[in-house]
Amino acid sequence: MSFKSSQAVRKQGQPDMPRRIAVVFPGQGSQTVGMLNELSEEYPIVKQTFSEASEALGFDLWAVCQDEEELVKTENTQPALLAASIAIWRILKEKLDFEPLYFAGHSLGEYSALCAAGSIKFEDAIKLVHARGQFMQQAVIGVDTKMAAVLGLDNSQVTSLCEQVESNHDDTVVSAANFNSPGQVVVAGNTEGVDILSQHIQCMGKRMLPLKVSVPSHCALMQPATDALAEKLAECEFQLPEVPVIQNRYAAQEKTVMAIKKALTEQLSNPVLWTQTMQKLADKHINLIIECGAGTVLSNLAKRQDTPIVTYPTDKPDRLAKLFDKLNEELP
Repeated sequence: MSFKSSQAVRKQGQPDMPRRIAVVFPGQGSQTVGMLNELSEEYPIVKQTFSEASEALGFDLWAVCQDEEELVKTENTQPALLAASIAIWRILKEKLDFEPLYFAGHSLGEYSALCAAGSIKFEDAIKLVHARGQFMQQAVIGVDTKMAAVLGLDNSQVTSLCEQVESNHDDTVVSAANFNSPGQVVVAGNTEGVDILSQHIQCMGKRMLPLKVSVPSHCALMQPATDALAEKLAECEFQLPEVPVIQNRYAAQEKTVMAIKKALTEQLSNPVLWTQTMQKLADKHINLIIECGAGTVLSNLAKRQDTPIVTYPTDKPDRLAKLFDKLNEELP
């Protein structure tokens, strides 16, 4: 099976257009117990990839993925998701003859994107995200924390409300963590800050849904983890990506290794600009996105953007087959 990225696509009422493909990688929240089990039966490279990861970590990462109690631990979730994404990326590279124009990753997924783009070796990336998870967990020991999704308000409204809560209530921490799509902003902070924000949201007749996470990513509570991660990143060897990677910090392609590391460091305590990243892909005339990793979170978010781009998940054999059919279809 092969596919040339120059193959044209036809949209109804429009002339033929060349396919312009981006590959995106999911972050925490996409994991499920037994993820990629079905794919592993058909593609040996899945187990091979997890074996490499296990060797780097010194424990059986595939076994962790079958154990809900272990998988939910942040230091395990992060390498498990990265290994899943790279396993699927290897399947795509083996089965398809194509080169994406851009990579991007949501939070943790940024490490998968940089790994797929040749910026960091797989073994190093696995060790790095395992340490990242440990740093994040250690940063909030003894602190009651929460994350929640705010629905129905725009980015500026959520940001303003968070600032009001922190300004009017001592010892509260709450801020926007993920700008996921128009009308969906995830917030993070200590329990007091998020609960007070929730009261304001309810008074406005809007909804806020709590998320099941063990650490409040992308907020000020992650500053100790940010400092520890900066030291770890300084020890890691990076290269400039072979394919442009749009990073979370500024929804931009960083141009130097130093800037790449700086963006990864600052990402931990600053919001993920996913809405802005998806708009940037639309502005670059991307017309097909592949979600390379566990679950369908990014495929679902893609439908809610101001400029939706058709996105294909890849974590099950039938989903991969649907993508392959799309990429190899003959045009009239």
